[in-house]
Amino acid sequence: MPNIIKVFSGNANPVMAREITDFLNIPLSEAEVKQFSDGEIFVEIKENVRGADVFVVQPTCTPVNDNLMELVIMVDALRRASARRITAVVPYYGYARQDRKVAPRVPISAKVVAEMFMAVGVRRVLSMDLHAGQIQGFFNIPVDHLYAAPVILEYIKDKFSDVVMVSPDAGGVERTRAFAKRLNAGLAIIDKRRDRPNECEAMHVIGDVKGKTAILLDDMVDTAGTLCNGAATLMKHGAKEVHACCSHPVLSGPAVERLTNSVISSLVVTNSIPLRGDALQCEKIKVLSVSKLLADAIDCIHTEGSISSLFV
Repeated sequence: MPNIIKVFSGNANPVMAREITDFLNIPLSEAEVKQFSDGEIFVEIKENVRGADVFVVQPTCTPVNDNLMELVIMVDALRRASARRITAVVPYYGYARQDRKVAPRVPISAKVVAEMFMAVGVRRVLSMDLHAGQIQGFFNIPVDHLYAAPVILEYIKDKFSDVVMVSPDAGGVERTRAFAKRLNAGLAIIDKRRDRPNECEAMHVIGDVKGKTAILLDDMVDTAGTLCNGAATLMKHGAKEVHACCSHPVLSGPAVERLTNSVISSLVVTNSIPLRGDALQCEKIKVLSVSKLLADAIDCIHTEGSISSLFV
């Protein structure tokens, strides 16, 4: 078993990497990651990693392709420097939404990314709240799939009462039901449908939200259109106020503007993706840290312990 642990970080989320190493009581290992003027990525490992158990912290968030290439090139550098085992710590797994063929002649990009990881020498993957759990099956190596639920549940318990958990679509019902069960709260579902082509979506609420604090739950928020429309529907159905929770704040395009102008009182996210630009200034967005959760998982992996204790 490797007895030396080293944690490296790309440029995607160095703050999280430093928080993780603080919890592990080790320094963040040194690596130079930069781009040439033509955009090519250069990586140089600045310390000895021979025989080490290495963890590379790099969510593949915006800019997705740059961060993905940083990760695979860094892993290749570490493998060629004789690291004993390399674990990719990917709190947010980019391309996860392309996990199956939904039309003829389209790729399964989540599988392509998995193949890239394995090809360059990743021997284990640690991720959180994958868009589809079956992505774990795209890998021929161990995948540890964490959930942000313990952190988000604790926040909801401390801040809100008389809540009803709401799934913004049919696909998120299982996740939302699990939260509702642990909070001993009600469950509601927003049903979206188009009666005829080119007509606006009709949104119906299945469940009782009248006079309650409604909490929309999703794995990620991208453009925030579904979330904001769902919140407006909940208010029309008598909800006292609407809050939203998600693991991954992708927040692309008009997302922040939509959130600012929406009836959503707050959006609770984790630091799996660092906030940028307008999102940093948005008073409605509250960030919870999952760095300790990831640090505990890294420690369990390094010591060959069980990570099941990190689930709720």
